[in-house]
Amino acid sequence: MQERSEEQIISRLLELENEGQAERRAELTDERFLTLLHDPDSGRSYVLRHGVDDTEGAEIPEGTEFFEYPSADEAQRAYAQLLGEARGAGELVEEDSTEDIGDFESFGAEVRDLYADSDEDELTQDPVISQEDDRPDDE
Repeated sequence: MQERSEEQIISRLLELENEGQAERRAELTDERFLTLLHDPDSGRSYVLRHGVDDTEGAEIPEGTEFFEYPSADEAQRAYAQLLGEARGAGELVEEDSTEDIGDFESFGAEVRDLYADSDEDELTQDPVISQEDDRPDDE
């Protein structure tokens, strides 16, 4: 298997996180995040620390770093240690965070309100067809 560059690994980890594949994720101060990830393709586990991507995937957030571990147990211990350090330094905002997950590539279609009185979108309706549907059948 070909070795991946640091940038390729970080991109893969951000992709996994945006797909909701993080085992654990904490929000830190200054819009930073600490994430525990397992890459099913490589079998490796990682702890990723990164900021928010304001470039919609064009650049890796400044200050992004990762730590690679051969086993999930080692990665979980390292994550717990880094989380404890962040808590002790007053940098922990939320221990289980879903804030800012997803990027421009992973946003899905807009979900319509389950309690909306109509399931039709007014912007996609053809008024001519709608008027024809309202006419009586004997015409």
